[in-house]
Amino acid sequence: MPSHVFADRPAQPPERGAVDALITQTRRLRGEVDAVRRETRADHGGPEGRWQRALCDLAVHQLNDLHSHLAELRDGPPRAHPPREGAARPEPTEESLLSRVGSAEWNLLTDEASWSDELYRILGRDPAAPPLSLDELPSLVHPGDHALLTAMVTDCLVDGKPIDGEFRVVRADGGERQVHMTGEPVLAPDGSTASMWAVLRDVSELRRSERAVHESRDSLRRRQHLDRTEHRLAVELQEAVLPPWRGSLRFPRGGPQALDLAAHYLPSSSSALIGGDWYDALELADGRTLLSVGDLTGHGVAVTSGMAMLVGAVRGMAVAGTQPGPLMGWLNQLLDTAAEPALGSAVCCLYDPERHVLTWAQAGHPAPLLFRDGTGRALTPPDGVLLGATSGAAYEQAEEPLRPGDLLLLYTDGLVPRRSRDAATERLLALAPRFAEARTAQDCVRVTVEECGEAPREDDACLLVAHVAP
Repeated sequence: MPSHVFADRPAQPPERGAVDALITQTRRLRGEVDAVRRETRADHGGPEGRWQRALCDLAVHQLNDLHSHLAELRDGPPRAHPPREGAARPEPTEESLLSRVGSAEWNLLTDEASWSDELYRILGRDPAAPPLSLDELPSLVHPGDHALLTAMVTDCLVDGKPIDGEFRVVRADGGERQVHMTGEPVLAPDGSTASMWAVLRDVSELRRSERAVHESRDSLRRRQHLDRTEHRLAVELQEAVLPPWRGSLRFPRGGPQALDLAAHYLPSSSSALIGGDWYDALELADGRTLLSVGDLTGHGVAVTSGMAMLVGAVRGMAVAGTQPGPLMGWLNQLLDTAAEPALGSAVCCLYDPERHVLTWAQAGHPAPLLFRDGTGRALTPPDGVLLGATSGAAYEQAEEPLRPGDLLLLYTDGLVPRRSRDAATERLLALAPRFAEARTAQDCVRVTVEECGEAPREDDACLLVAHVAP
């Protein structure tokens, strides 16, 4: 049987201080760019002034997006709720801002057009070819966006509205790019429109990054929904086939009077899913009582289903009269041929009230603790093979005489967080005086949880208390 494997820990967020520092730098840079933009507004007519103002507008827009994106990085992944309007967009990182921006101007009086070298590269045109007129420009645009481009140009030339929109262009090599276009009409002294200038920016990578962010956000929401659904189903299945993992264990018809039983399950604080630790108690027809605790590796519905199978197998073999040592051997053989999840460790006990004897065997598991007359000790483990040896191998078992008033504590490894097994045993044994004052097994469980139930807990854990009736 392999050693217990903890569930994967969630990825850690970046240092908050580092992200806050970046946000502060972005705010300062945004203010400096905004100051430059205000200075460029002094020149409204020259091509250079319009170019600078357009670049500043684009830079401010991207810095605003960067600020929002860093804030989202600082505050953690989005929860499963509808996205807000104006959600943050990621900044482009592959090329500098200047190298992805081209400009054009169309003179309506002379029918002349002027394109920058970068605009030729963005649109995939031969630099030696003449620039296209406004009437020819739609030949480069995706057919589905012709109406959009026509509406933007018409609003600019007829109504004097600024241009601000996006459309797709189809390059000569067949590639498709997304282009963002901003521009304004240039008025003649008599107030008529003399020309139209525009700045065009290839935003294909930016939009692709946005889609990746939206898709990953949707995937995260779906994963969160599935985790909640899986957790709910695991709890329902667990409650249907296993003990309730809280309060006193109760047997049909009042159960045996020889033992007062109580148990408790402590969930992991690092996983939202049900873990693989279990406890179980069963009254057999001959009057003996079966007690067992153990753990399966992993978390979730598959583990819960495997736990039901395992507990059912242990019960079935006990009902058939199998002693704890041979039972462990058969369980080992069963698990060698079964699919994951695997059994991490287990301990199995049979208490005979007529003989007042506890017969027990273990597999990679803490030995039960016996408390008597205000002191405690770990039971001496039987000499036997380790679980995971050759299938069918028999396990040694040990017998321990019990007296009225004795208290047995069975527990899984994660009961005492962040402690070695020896240190955990010492901490539990130190509870002996408090156990001696307790009146019931449930009182002892309460004492143990008060002592060991602190968070954070890396893994789930179980404990089972059996008090021998006076």
